[in-house]
Amino acid sequence: MATDRQGRSVSTSDYDRPVSAAASQPAQHEAVLASPATPLAEAVRPTPGPIAVLPVAGALFVDAIEAAGGQVAPLSDATRGLVWLDSGSADELGRVLESHPGIQWLQLPWAGVDSFSELLATHSRPGLLVTSAKGAYAQPVAEHALTLTLAVMRHLAERARATSWATTSTGESLYGRHVVIVGAGGIAVELLRLLAPFGVQTTVVRRQATPLAGATRTVTTDALRAVLPTADVIVLAAALTSGTENLFGAAEFALLKPTAYLVNIARGGLVDTDALVTALNSGALAGAGLDVTDPEPLPAGHPLWRAQNVIITSHSADTPEMTAPLLAKRLHDNVAALLGDGAFVGIVDPKAGY
Repeated sequence: MATDRQGRSVSTSDYDRPVSAAASQPAQHEAVLASPATPLAEAVRPTPGPIAVLPVAGALFVDAIEAAGGQVAPLSDATRGLVWLDSGSADELGRVLESHPGIQWLQLPWAGVDSFSELLATHSRPGLLVTSAKGAYAQPVAEHALTLTLAVMRHLAERARATSWATTSTGESLYGRHVVIVGAGGIAVELLRLLAPFGVQTTVVRRQATPLAGATRTVTTDALRAVLPTADVIVLAAALTSGTENLFGAAEFALLKPTAYLVNIARGGLVDTDALVTALNSGALAGAGLDVTDPEPLPAGHPLWRAQNVIITSHSADTPEMTAPLLAKRLHDNVAALLGDGAFVGIVDPKAGY
């Protein structure tokens, strides 16, 4: 059993099955990058050569590679590029890399690479360039983040479960509120654009102090706790690394206003789940919209399912129908870069973990 971009169990590959007719139409979404792609120096560019697509070579992706001038061929000693379409087989990928040292470019299927972190640390070597889909799926995920924000602020979970007419009206408006976005990648970039019509004040929390365009202000990670007391909505859009695991725990929830809302469309491991349940049920947090959880899948009967004003969307922020055309475009661009025409997009820093 494999997992998707953030650990959801799926079949061998979500891309094994045909995508819907909608996915075969012109792409509805575009990649959103927080910074432009940087061309590689000739000395460190991968050598062009045959590209293997594993474990299953879907037609959409083969077509994208060949449209960029690439040659798709079975794995062999001549293989120079490897497109890996399964997030749940890190051990198998490790064996492929170990037995084929001639591979110089590896494309991973999802924006996050935490499921491959151990492999990347073990198999990182000079001459191996790793790229991911980071930024490629930002638009559908940011769209989902906005959806969850509006849903929990309007108490739609309660409304959807009701079996009789409500006698009181509850709900709040997003207009003019203070939204804190943790993370400054493509999701944050797109979410800022989507939030603009609501006239919100936005604070982006990131590792570096460089301002993110579109944000009211940008602060570094060590200032996270300082901005929480004035936050109305906190959106988690950061990568899961050793430095961000359990980024939100009891201490962070204690700093929030009881009217604040938490939205997590990044990684379940960014949040201490027990502390989240306590904050929701005690009234220390007004509500939460969660596309990801820890553990994931969230077991039936887990207390989080029954917590106050929580919406859990079971990791559906981006579906194969949304992501397949975007991944195909990423493959096209990176194959073109492999052949010397342009810059690689989504280069992964194995040490940083994204």
